[in-house]
Amino acid sequence: MQLTPREIVDALDKYIIGQDRAKRAVAVALRNRYRRSCLSDELREEITPKNIIMIGPTGVGKTEIARRLAKLVDAPFVKVEATKYTEVGYVGRDVESMVRDLVDAAIRISMNRRMEDVKLVAEAAAEQTLAELLLPGAKKREHKQQNPLQMLLGAGQPQQSEPEPTEEEKARRYSERERVLAELRAGKLEQELVEIEVEEQAGKNDAMFAAGIDLNIGEMFGDFLPKKTKRRKLPVKEARRVIVQQESEKRIDMDDVHREALERAEQDGIIFIDEIDKIAGAERVGGPDVSREGVQRDILPIVEGSVVSTKYGPVKTDYMLFIAAGAFHTAKVSDLIPELQGRFPIRVKLDDLTQEDFEKILTQPENAVTKQYTALLSADKVKLNFSPDALREIAKFAFLANENSENIGARRLHTVMENLLDDISFNANGQHPEIELNIDAEYVDEHLGEEFHEDDIHKYIL
Repeated sequence: MQLTPREIVDALDKYIIGQDRAKRAVAVALRNRYRRSCLSDELREEITPKNIIMIGPTGVGKTEIARRLAKLVDAPFVKVEATKYTEVGYVGRDVESMVRDLVDAAIRISMNRRMEDVKLVAEAAAEQTLAELLLPGAKKREHKQQNPLQMLLGAGQPQQSEPEPTEEEKARRYSERERVLAELRAGKLEQELVEIEVEEQAGKNDAMFAAGIDLNIGEMFGDFLPKKTKRRKLPVKEARRVIVQQESEKRIDMDDVHREALERAEQDGIIFIDEIDKIAGAERVGGPDVSREGVQRDILPIVEGSVVSTKYGPVKTDYMLFIAAGAFHTAKVSDLIPELQGRFPIRVKLDDLTQEDFEKILTQPENAVTKQYTALLSADKVKLNFSPDALREIAKFAFLANENSENIGARRLHTVMENLLDDISFNANGQHPEIELNIDAEYVDEHLGEEFHEDDIHKYIL
């Protein structure tokens, strides 16, 4: 069932306070994807996403809105900073790395889905493998899987066959195996050590991809080059995870995974380009930075729609949703080159956070700051209770700090909370019975008020 725009906004409200206009804009953009999928093939080809620019200071929820949106529909998502492409050594082709990162995210999503589909079968196979390894004398019977090269080299050598076990030996082995399986299922053998073969992960050469060379030697030669493996002794608990992973991979068709991932990246991918205001405006005279207008022109074909080569195949960017964001304190959206402006038809201004917003941020979201600190300190048997007047005081300090210095939005709350709970966090050690602490307005004033002045708030500047 596809979410309606109102349902999308309601879901975002669980994590982001305010910013209704931005939420509505992304909700409509997401719903339009579903609407487009219901059209005929001819018409669908003509409709492209309406990209969005979010304008507002740091810490007001721009990145969080985009990130939560992608999580909501399990869409491939990647965040990049536009300023990354102004660094020395970067060239135009590097802008394509954002698309490759998006494809990698899509591969992970598709792989996780397939893993979930074969999980039960893989777990059952892993259980049987562990039972074999835990049987008495398993090391003597242990067989090493030969790779194709070893089989080729040893093709002419005579193979020594083991004698066929007697019926009595078979019955005894079956009985022993059932006993081990029962103990394994009861969780009695979790700390027993078993020796398993683990594949070594070969590092990929990112420099080749940055230069536009989509070449993977291992993929080219396939099974002709044997995979490097090593034997490791692991507790059953850890070995089970490794074997389940191996058994799952055996049952997954990677060609299907790549095909599905490429389609998801093309049709559902979301690329969030942060700090786009930093590449707008007048050019710097001298200095090491690459031309800002040059970076805009490099980004333009990606946003307009082009084909990018990846190691999994070519990817079209025509139907990806691009969300750009920036504070635009010194530069304006109109300072971007006209062609790039035209590719972001929807512009949304996010509001500065008010004191009331800070109060809501402290308690309402599912990942509220106070809930995080309460959960952290509960590990050391400290139970925190925040009174409503304490929350008002904390919100006031955070709001005034943003008003009188650099406005860093909701991130200011972490600075204020760290200073407020500094003594408690330092002294909590988990060695005493559970302690219940009530944080009220008096406690907040005592720990923050003495050092806080509207004209001197350096303590709270990150």
